[in-house]
Amino acid sequence: MKRLFLVAALMATGAVQAAETAAVPSMASAPASAVVDDSKVYYSMGFMTGKNIQGAIPGMDIEKFSTGLKDAFGGKQPMLTEEEMRQVLTAYKNRRMEEEQQAFQRQSQDNKAQGEAYLAGNAKKPGVKTTASGLQYEVLREGTGISPKASDTVEVHYEGKLMDGTVFDSSIARNQTASFRLDQVIPGWTEGVQLMKEGAKYRFVIPSDKAYGEMGAGSIPPNAVLTFEVELIKVTRDAAGKGGDKAAPKKKLK
Repeated sequence: MKRLFLVAALMATGAVQAAETAAVPSMASAPASAVVDDSKVYYSMGFMTGKNIQGAIPGMDIEKFSTGLKDAFGGKQPMLTEEEMRQVLTAYKNRRMEEEQQAFQRQSQDNKAQGEAYLAGNAKKPGVKTTASGLQYEVLREGTGISPKASDTVEVHYEGKLMDGTVFDSSIARNQTASFRLDQVIPGWTEGVQLMKEGAKYRFVIPSDKAYGEMGAGSIPPNAVLTFEVELIKVTRDAAGKGGDKAAPKKKLK
C-alpha cells in the first residue's frame, strides 16, 4: 500500500525535490563561492529521479519516460493531449491501487492461515498454556513481586518477533526499559502481563486479533501472530487512574 502515489506529481516534483533535498547537506557545507559543475547537477537530478521511480514504479519503461522528458524540454508536440495524459495517469493510478489492494488481501489471508497453524503447533509445546481468549504464554522465570492491574504502570524489557523470527521491536536492543500504563497497549499485552509478577519473564504468543488485526501496523503485516519475550521489572500502582509514560509499546508499535 505504501507505493501508491499520484504519478504525475511524482514525475513533476517529487523526485526532483528528493534530489534537491539530498544535495542540500553537501551544498550547504561548501563555500558560497564554490564553482558548481552544472553537468553534475543535471546528472544528480536525473539519477535521483530514476532512483525514486525505480522504487515506486516497477517495470518502468525508461526509454518511453526519456522520450516524454525530451519532448517536453524540446517543446515538441506531445504524442497525447494533456487531457489524454491525465486520463492515462488516473487509470494507471487506479490500476495500481487495485493491484496493491489485492496483494494486501492475499497477504492477509495467507498470514491468517499461517498464524492459525503456528498457534496450533505452539499450543502443543511443553510448558505452553492457552487462555480463554487464545493468548498463549510460557513461563521462562517466575517472579516474586506483585502482579499489575490494567490501570497500573509497568516497567519492562521486551523483544517482539514475527512468526519467521524477524525482530520488529526490542527494548533490549535499545538497552532501555519501557514504561507504560498497561491498558494503553495491545490486548494481548494487557491480558498477558497481568499474569506476571515483578521479576518474572514470560514468552507470549499473541493471536492477530489480540495484536494488530487485519490492518497490521508499520512493519507488522496484516493478521500477524506475534511473539514477545517480556521481563516485568517494576509495577507502579496508579490509584488515581492516571496513565504513565506511554512511550512503548502502544497500540501502534514502531
